[in-house]
Amino acid sequence: MPYKKIAFFAVLIALLFMVNNLIHSIYSIWQKQDLLVQAKKTLTAAKQENQKLKKEIAQANQPQFVETEARNKLLLGKPGEGIIILPENQVTATASSTPETSNSKPNWQQWWNIFFGS
Repeated sequence: MPYKKIAFFAVLIALLFMVNNLIHSIYSIWQKQDLLVQAKKTLTAAKQENQKLKKEIAQANQPQFVETEARNKLLLGKPGEGIIILPENQVTATASSTPETSNSKPNWQQWWNIFFGS
């Protein structure tokens, strides 16, 4: 009779050990599935970036692009054209959409003047 109880507990402990290992295996597979989904998203983003870069390379190989870059960045012109270089302060003044004011008052004083006048 005591041998049956010992055998029963031994089988029960073995089954609990197997269930524990099974649960850990399932959890590990579940985590790897999440890792796989994340890797697929990364791969998709990398493929899209690759396609974008291929388009940029194809555009850069066209003569129009080369000519435009040479004209804009290297300040080259076609024969018979003149190149005008503006002073730096005029370039920034025309590039900004709002005129810059040199107000020496801090912001809180400017707000105070707007609401309460002074």
